[in-house]
Amino acid sequence: MSAKQKWAAPVSGQAVAALALALLAGACASSSTRESTAEALTVILAGDQRTPEERARDVYRHPKETLLFFGIRPEMKVLEVWPEPGWYTAVIAPLVREKGKYYAAVIAPDPGSKYITHRLEEYHARLAAHPDLYDRVTVVTFPVDGGDAVPPGSVDMVVTFRNIHNWMARDEAAQAFRTMFRALKPNGVLGVVEHRGNPAVPQDPKAKSGYVNEDYAIKLIEEQGFRLVAKSGVNDNPRDTKDYEQGVWTLPPTYRLGAKDHDKYAAIGESDRFTLRFVKPRT
Repeated sequence: MSAKQKWAAPVSGQAVAALALALLAGACASSSTRESTAEALTVILAGDQRTPEERARDVYRHPKETLLFFGIRPEMKVLEVWPEPGWYTAVIAPLVREKGKYYAAVIAPDPGSKYITHRLEEYHARLAAHPDLYDRVTVVTFPVDGGDAVPPGSVDMVVTFRNIHNWMARDEAAQAFRTMFRALKPNGVLGVVEHRGNPAVPQDPKAKSGYVNEDYAIKLIEEQGFRLVAKSGVNDNPRDTKDYEQGVWTLPPTYRLGAKDHDKYAAIGESDRFTLRFVKPRT
């Protein structure tokens, strides 16, 4: 393990809440700065509400840099779409607990799916395990029919991480982004991260490999009314060749091929990802 991958002992949930609140209290009463938000995120990322396995993925997922690029602030009402199993919940919910609001728009229950049932049960158990951080989280169901997850125009930011390919597989991508568009206030921000496909390979409409071409995603999202305002290379990984037998799930953390070429895929790391910021125009 390199020096950059060594972690300090995790901070307890109560300490995270107290330290983050103290940092935020030092900021302007009406709004926080990028610097004060970054300090609060540093404290939260060290908290014991995150497992060692989750902290180990910071080197690939860059949560602080990603959220700061989106422009998150503790005063915001933030909706995360399909947050389970809660990797980003453990970061965003404590940040906005005192001055903002976190909405978890979970996958719609499906009594016929043991996977979805178990996924939702684990997520709710995670929230219950840290009431000092998650007691103000509002869990809503993200509709698959283009309906509303929250009242229209009620949130400042919507974020979603590596979900576009799932919606494409279910023919629900356009509806999903229409729901997000309605949820946002005018000039609200949509932050998106997704596995970046090879632009030389035509986009599979079902995204069976898990990869989505960046231009395809931008067109899809802008067709629902959003406007792209910025791109970030924070989650780029040029080692990712995107041509694997089991698609993106060949790479860590899934390692779908098991022991086969494990060291090769470990050296590549997690997928190459585009990171985009959109806004909902005022008119």
